[in-house]
Amino acid sequence: MDKKKVLASISRRVENEAYARKLGIRLVELNPGHAIVEMDSSEDDANIFGMIHGGVNVTVTYHQPPDKNSRLRAESREVHRSQKTGTYDIRVTDEKNNLIASCLALAYRKNATLPFLEE
Repeated sequence: MDKKKVLASISRRVENEAYARKLGIRLVELNPGHAIVEMDSSEDDANIFGMIHGGVNVTVTYHQPPDKNSRLRAESREVHRSQKTGTYDIRVTDEKNNLIASCLALAYRKNATLPFLEE
């Protein structure tokens, strides 16, 4: 199979992928074994603390794709917490309890008042 044809085909598919478009992900470079994508973060990418959501830059292991129109549930369990960091085991399952994805996330803790805390 011609590598250039394969790469061109992948590039076209990425440009037309609805989810990548929704997130504003752009394919910048594509070569065998190497790819660069970019997205511009916006207010829509902020978490409840006003920072870019960890889902934008966390490593996730995808075990199997969910069926279309399935209900996905993410459950997080704190593994460890110190004054500066917290580690969380996150698992995504479908309504049949099939493991869809998992990750071990590291969160940096701040010693600051929550910006949305009602007084």
